[in-house]
Amino acid sequence: LRNKAFSLTAPWEKDAGFGRKLKTYRNHTKIIAQPGIVMKVLRRKRIVLFMAYFLLLVLTMLNLANYKWTKEPQQCNHQMRSTTYQSRSDIRFLYRPSMAKKRQLVYVLTTWRSGSSFFGELFNQNPEVFFLYEPMWHIWQKLYPGDAVSLQGAARDMLSSLYRCDLSVFQLYNSPGGKNFTSLGLFGATLNKVVCSFPLCSAYRKEVVGMVDDKVCKKCPPQSLRLLEEECLKYNTIVIKGVRILDVNVLAPLMEDPSLDLKVIHLVRDPRAVANSRIKSRHGLIRENLQVVRSRDPKLRRIPFVDPGHKANKKDGSDYHSIGAMEVICDRTSRTLRTALNPPAWLKGKYMAVRYEDLVENPAKILRSIYRFTNLTANHDIETFALNMTSGSSSSSKPFIVSSRNATQAASAWRTVLSIQQIKQVEDYCHHAMSVLGYERVRTAGEAKDLGKSLLTRSKL
Repeated sequence: LRNKAFSLTAPWEKDAGFGRKLKTYRNHTKIIAQPGIVMKVLRRKRIVLFMAYFLLLVLTMLNLANYKWTKEPQQCNHQMRSTTYQSRSDIRFLYRPSMAKKRQLVYVLTTWRSGSSFFGELFNQNPEVFFLYEPMWHIWQKLYPGDAVSLQGAARDMLSSLYRCDLSVFQLYNSPGGKNFTSLGLFGATLNKVVCSFPLCSAYRKEVVGMVDDKVCKKCPPQSLRLLEEECLKYNTIVIKGVRILDVNVLAPLMEDPSLDLKVIHLVRDPRAVANSRIKSRHGLIRENLQVVRSRDPKLRRIPFVDPGHKANKKDGSDYHSIGAMEVICDRTSRTLRTALNPPAWLKGKYMAVRYEDLVENPAKILRSIYRFTNLTANHDIETFALNMTSGSSSSSKPFIVSSRNATQAASAWRTVLSIQQIKQVEDYCHHAMSVLGYERVRTAGEAKDLGKSLLTRSKL
């Protein structure tokens, strides 16, 4: 009775909240009084913590493994890549999903004035190809007046990024404090079918074959490099054409990389025709000529530039650099050809030489051969395009502009323009490359001007 009376009169029992707390306290007291239950709870907590720790350890190891196999080997000239923009790009690259199928990567190895702008259009017009025109131009402009040979490593590193659709590498060669690069800021962008077509621009459609009017493309909205990267990732074939890699051996690290499937098409042309075109384009190649000539070996003895009785004039200086650059160009071409004649494992099945003269003589046949090598299919529209561009009525056009012309006539124009002294000088620089590629030397000025005599023989490649 006393306990009952107490429970009825105790003031704290009238508080419902206090009653719930007292009940909870009594339940906890019961659990503490049973050591077996406590041990089970602690054991479960240890198991959960152990599993969480183990899962964290596994994820960390996978991240480190992915970093080891995907990170690019650093070159000395990569010290510049400490910018905030580049760091963000590196992070994006590490965590991009891996492609189930390797892309077919192609580099068109050539030199200035070899018909490479037209050759590049054979890929630019293909709707299955993501094409980039002379991206290493930005390196040479930014690092001017560095000599051509010393810039080879930087050019290769840029290619390594571009073939992975990492276009942020262009920011490294931007002006200090300049705005971020856009799609229209890339060299040759206003002639690029990807940049000027849907979805980046409504001016053109990639699947419709036809030259891009740069005046039309300039009106396209500039897109961020990130959007251009996303477009790049949609393509299974990436082709880059460049004149600033001088030797295929420079590309060996990329061709040996198991994560890349890189092939090289070596576009060549008669060095005498190249020299003649360089002289014709002297004003547009002033900086490039100087950068190439800076790589010449000063100890070599050379034949005189002009005849002893030649009267000097203003254009001799630019002509000297135009032809003098052929010494470096042909020396590096010879290195490529020696490697191609006895190909190492990294080059076997991944190298193809194309003579410009053969291409313009039979464009459809050579185009099909090129496309087979790069796992592409040549349709009727692209074959017709190649035929029309090489069979126009004119014999020439403005430098650096791709247009329909009589390409066969243009290919032999050097024979009536160059002096015998200039011809001999180029032949002296380029005799080995000419011998391998099947370009005959001439003995007299009369033989050079005899257009009825072919100077083409079978290539040794």
